[in-house]
Order: sequence, then structure tokens, then C-alpha cells
Amino acid sequence: MKRRNTPTKEAVLSVLAASAKALSQDAIEQKINIDIDRATVYRVLNRFCEDGIIHKIVAEDGKQYFAVCTKCDEKKFADHHFHFRCKSCQTIECMPMAVHFSAPEGYHVENVNCVLTGVCKDCS
Repeated sequence: MKRRNTPTKEAVLSVLAASAKALSQDAIEQKINIDIDRATVYRVLNRFCEDGIIHKIVAEDGKQYFAVCTKCDEKKFADHHFHFRCKSCQTIECMPMAVHFSAPEGYHVENVNCVLTGVCKDCS
């Protein structure tokens, strides 16, 4: 189903597309130059996730981050989509290559939502 384009959607997508790192909803709201309701931003973000425009990362603290994945190919890394959260600069980014893992016998993994935590290459 084709969805209607709105100034809110354009603003949210513009902020995400301009960022090389994943952003929290709070960070997105701070960067938007128009007056919009918090609930509307939440709905737009979830709709973008449903439509495959962006993806959601849930960090170890439970906070949600959103990103347009520019460093990876979703088809290539669909089952191995790991992210990295830097404890020093607090950024979250897509890992630029597949991270391999194995599940115990009898388990079939369909989706991975994993955040590796440590110090990024820029902060090392």
C-alpha cells in the first residue's frame, strides 16, 4: 500500500538519511526543524520500519535507535545484522560486514538483533 508523504515523514527521513549513525527518537526530535508531536514521530518511525525504509536497534539498556542502513546490504546481511555501540562516544552503527555465530542444534534462527558493546575504532 502506498503511503501518503507528509512534511513530518520528510523531516524524519531527512534527519536519519543525514546521519552516519543510528539515532534515538529524542535525538531525531531535537534535529527536526518543524513543530511535531512526539507520538507522531513514534508512529512515523515504526511505519518506516514496517516498510523496510529504516531499521530499529534495541540497545542493551532497552533504548531504541533508528537508522537508514548505508554501510550494509540488507539482503546480504539479513540473518547476520549486528550493530556496535561505543561506550566512549555512545554511538551505534551497523557493523560493516557479517558477524558469524552458531545456534545450538535444533534451533533455526530467522532474525538477529544483536548489539556488540565496546570501544569503536575512532575512540580506540
